[in-house]
This record gives sequence, structure tokens and C-alpha cells, in this order.
Amino acid sequence: MKHEGEMRMDPYGESTVNGPGGLRLRRWREEDLPAVLRAYEDPAMRRWLAIQVSGADGAADWLEEQRRGWAAGTRFAFAVTESGREDELLGNVVMKQLDLVNGQAEMGYWTTAPARGRGVASRALAALTDWAFTTFAEQGLMSLELLHQVDNVASCRVAEKCGYPLARVIPALPPDYPLDGHVHMREAPAAAKVSPPADRRGEAAGTGGGRASGR
Repeated sequence: MKHEGEMRMDPYGESTVNGPGGLRLRRWREEDLPAVLRAYEDPAMRRWLAIQVSGADGAADWLEEQRRGWAAGTRFAFAVTESGREDELLGNVVMKQLDLVNGQAEMGYWTTAPARGRGVASRALAALTDWAFTTFAEQGLMSLELLHQVDNVASCRVAEKCGYPLARVIPALPPDYPLDGHVHMREAPAAAKVSPPADRRGEAAGTGGGRASGR
């Protein structure tokens, strides 16, 4: 479907990213709507994500938000799949709130229940990190942040395995954010290099703590 005002040419290349272990990141499609609905029915997703999706209209709105983000050049969300099985959804990974004036952006992710325990979150985050720093290097991207609630220990491990050490703790802000949040940060490499190998342990449903915006 064509949308009014949508860019005809993609300034970000093919927008398909190949990750380790056969992982493949691609843009979201309208036909992914049923998979998005199934993903958000997961109790773990309801626990960890600040923004929820409910019903076909909600899923359609979520997909439209991802399309608008690409068109605006501020939010870059990828459906996480495997090579040769691009219709089987494993999760979502996103670079958002891109601020090239200050050289920073925020990362987020979630994984579907069947994908957990397979290193999907770590591999997807590593692949998107490499893509972000490569794609926006000349535009001044200097750092990436990943936020999660303080008790989301698995997401803490995912961040650290992908080279995002804990940078600071932000205080709780009830009722929306009842617990403190962790902010992990990764700085741009001095020279092009791949992300550190991702461990398959410590898989989490997703990130959604502190002041993190909706996933």
C-alpha cells in the first residue's frame, strides 16, 4: 500500500540487516498484523512493556507507527526473523528517538515467547547496533542507550553482552514507572568493527523500564 508523502527512495539502503546465526532483520509489513497480535498476548510482554497493543485496530496502529517512523527518519523498527523463514516472527528491535544534534538514540526490543532461550534478543541487538553506527556514522551518531526496569535482570544481561554497560540508574516515577530504571550506554566505535559475540543466556521478553518510551 502506498501512503501519501512516503519517500520513494530508501536513503537507508535495502533496510534489511543480516545478523549472526542466520538472523534477518526486515521492515515491518501490513501482513504482520496477526503476528503482532499474538506477540502482545504474551503475559511477559504485558509485564515488561510500557505500551500495549490490543485488538486488530491497535495492531494496525502499531504497524503504522513503525512506517511513519521510517518516513520521518526518527524511528527504525525491524521485524526479527530468520533467513529463509521471514514470515515467522521472532521479535522486534528498534532504534528510536534519533537525535543527531546531540548524537544519540535509544534502542529497544522484544521477543516472542517461542523465540526465547535462543539468543535472539542478543543477536538482534548486536546486529542493529552495528547497522546504526555504520548507517549514521557520518551524521554524527555517537552513543546508543538501552533502558529497562531495574528488576528486568535478563535484559540487563542482554545489554551487557552486547557491549552496553550500565551507565546510570534513574529513579522511579509512580504510577507509570513504579521502580527505578537502568540506563545502559554504548559509545560509537573509533573504527568500524563488529559487536562482541552475543551469549545465548539471559533472554528477556523485552525492555520497558525507567523513562523508556513505548516499544
